[in-house]
Amino acid sequence: MAAVWQQVLAVDASVEGDVYRGSYQLQAQMNRAGYDERPPGSLVPTSVAEASRAMAGDTTLSENYAFAGMHHIFDQHVDSAVPRLQFANDDKHLLACCSLDGSLSIMTLSPSPPSVKVTLKGHGGPVTDFAWSLSNDIIVSTSLDGTLRIWNTGDGRCIREVRDPESSELLCCTFQPMNNNLTVVGNSKHHLQVVNISTGKKVKGGSSKLTGRVLSLSFDAPGRILWAGDDRGSVFSFLFDMATGKLTKAKRLVVSEGSSICSISARSWISREARDPSLLINACVNKLLLYRVVDNDGTLQLKRSFPIKQGSQHVHSIFCPLMSFRQGACVVTGSEDACVYFFDVERNTKAIVNKLQGHGGPVLDVSFNCDESLLASADSTGMVIIWRREQK
Repeated sequence: MAAVWQQVLAVDASVEGDVYRGSYQLQAQMNRAGYDERPPGSLVPTSVAEASRAMAGDTTLSENYAFAGMHHIFDQHVDSAVPRLQFANDDKHLLACCSLDGSLSIMTLSPSPPSVKVTLKGHGGPVTDFAWSLSNDIIVSTSLDGTLRIWNTGDGRCIREVRDPESSELLCCTFQPMNNNLTVVGNSKHHLQVVNISTGKKVKGGSSKLTGRVLSLSFDAPGRILWAGDDRGSVFSFLFDMATGKLTKAKRLVVSEGSSICSISARSWISREARDPSLLINACVNKLLLYRVVDNDGTLQLKRSFPIKQGSQHVHSIFCPLMSFRQGACVVTGSEDACVYFFDVERNTKAIVNKLQGHGGPVLDVSFNCDESLLASADSTGMVIIWRREQK
């Protein structure tokens, strides 16, 4: 084992520190080194593996993703689609969603009964996307009204409104993971823009143009690579300058000409078997697509795909949060057939681990809480369902 890590450290010494931090080739090498030198059946040495095992227990994938049924249904946005929902960071009970009715809701699932904690109102049009800050005290949201709004999650106040300089519809947003003062926004006129939410000003050099309407965004964990998807079927990678906020266009992949790239999720590595940095993509091609990241420019290589019903709706998917230590690994996606699907990314046949039914329309988004005890899903009718995992 020592020899392997000496080899890895030798590679480390040959590159600049900032490149190393975002090095996907080295990340994969380190992941494999840590795995291959350990006894069969043991864990990859990570800082979160033991915590993950403690939360989920020694269960198989099928056991771990068995659900006892619906824990609660929220219907405050009924008759208007809920395109996005997300549990707060490292939180079991705090959940938010946005709606095409122009508002957002922050819900608490404990103490019982679950309830709407606060409603965020102020947008003059449908809300398309939102993101929690790392500390969960701020939410940023985008809307077809052409504004980015910054909200206080405690009392629901709108702290700041930032208008798009092109007066275009804003379609997606995400925080810079290492600097929550910066948010990246995508608009309907094909532009990406980095915004300083403390000042409401654009960051110099923090803009770029895609080939179509910008629908989806995702950073890698260190915040050095940003992927953006558009409605022309392309995924672009950008290098993010941590010091200045400048974006540099790196690579372009045409996933499917003319299709909408409506969801992108990045993960440094998935499990003992899936040790490459990965990207999960929904692209309206009736498949969920899993890519591996092969270099420091964010170049993507298709690893495998999973059949789902998605031809036109903006369906989203996620990596499961606790899968770094398991034998196997799961991803979860919505679908236009009103179901939620769980796929094992390493199973060659019969990859479906579970299927949840109960929605009355296409399922648009899914989100796990931090210990995977609860899953939330949202659909085109405005219904949000909280699913409770079976306790072993």
